Amino acid sequence: MQSKKIAVIGLGYVGLPLAVEFGKSREVIGFDINIKRIDELKNGHDRTDEVEPEELKEAEFLSYASDLDKLRDTQIYIVTVPTPIDNFKTPDLGPLRSASKTVGQVLKQGDIVIYESTVFPGCTEEECVPVLEKISGLKYNVDFFCGYSPERINPGDKVHRLPNIKKVTSGSTPEIADEVDDLYKTIITAGTHKAASIKVAEAAKVIENSQRDLNIAFVNELSLIFDKMGIDTLDVLEAAGTKWNFLPFRPGLVGGHCISVDPYYLTYKAESLGHHPQVILSGRRINDNMGPYVASSVVKLMNQKGNMIKGARALVMGITFKENCPDIRNSRVIDVIRELKEFGIEVDVYDPYADTVEVKQEYGIELTESPVDTYHAVVLAVSHEAFRDMDIKSLANGTGIIYDIKSFLPRDMVDGRL
Repeated sequence: MQSKKIAVIGLGYVGLPLAVEFGKSREVIGFDINIKRIDELKNGHDRTDEVEPEELKEAEFLSYASDLDKLRDTQIYIVTVPTPIDNFKTPDLGPLRSASKTVGQVLKQGDIVIYESTVFPGCTEEECVPVLEKISGLKYNVDFFCGYSPERINPGDKVHRLPNIKKVTSGSTPEIADEVDDLYKTIITAGTHKAASIKVAEAAKVIENSQRDLNIAFVNELSLIFDKMGIDTLDVLEAAGTKWNFLPFRPGLVGGHCISVDPYYLTYKAESLGHHPQVILSGRRINDNMGPYVASSVVKLMNQKGNMIKGARALVMGITFKENCPDIRNSRVIDVIRELKEFGIEVDVYDPYADTVEVKQEYGIELTESPVDTYHAVVLAVSHEAFRDMDIKSLANGTGIIYDIKSFLPRDMVDGRL
């Protein structure tokens, strides 16, 4: 077992797989302020479904805690807390600062603090280090050191897991950069890439999802254009995809904790330096407006089929931000639901993957346990595999319309799709 003890601060989609992987070979404390989460993990249950019960058992050197005193004999702290945006689309660094304060209270001479949370370039040293110095009374790069290794977890993906995704690493001095890189090499079978600096590693992470966001915005805009032309977007993309270097992006709702959030961290930093990032923000505007566009398209199709709009009933299938996972954070399906309600339509929502209590707390929606009624409109919003064998056609009962956001259903079954 390795000598230095690790503490992973924050046991969500990112932190838990990391703690488990390290905990298979060295002593690790998994720390979270959510006591219920700690109790569940101690009982072998991961509500995010990222780590199976058998794998939790394999981490024989991993223990869990919500008590700060349990962190005092740790030498390496890895911070994996969320970095969301607020209602004004401005980075919310509250969880990051809070985690830094927690670590600062137990920081000692020679310790290393590694951040994995997605941030703007410069955030670690400009925002987090001053908190660590103030709370601990220690001096950066003299008494303690930092590293940054951006997370690359893909929720719900059972193929691309932590060990087989190449890891970017960095450190606040050349020696610490080597130590951080060597640390991750012990668990990352795909290998590592040691970045030139912490700021470079931060920038690399934030542009990964910004690039994806812009590519999806492009095909979303194509969908808007082709709809006006009466052309099926998927037909066009399949034809264009026959060229070897065409990128296979698909139109859709862009939500979740990464792609729809990370670009705002980059644009925030850019604007603070006096540059207005037109391309990135333009892509964000297109993607943020897709929910209302879908709802309007559904209403038009209902009207064409002779269905009354006000008082009509619609079923939205799926509310998680992506398929086959329970993650509802920043799901843009809610935009479709709210817009349909603005038209006076009664909306039921069905999602067998989502947690009923979380959906109620986050969005104020009571999930339908099992749809058995018929509806004037059925909107497939998330391509859960569980939906594949459902008799969706019967839910529309011949007179309702079926709209497929994800191009998941057979073409001859649907009345419209992105």
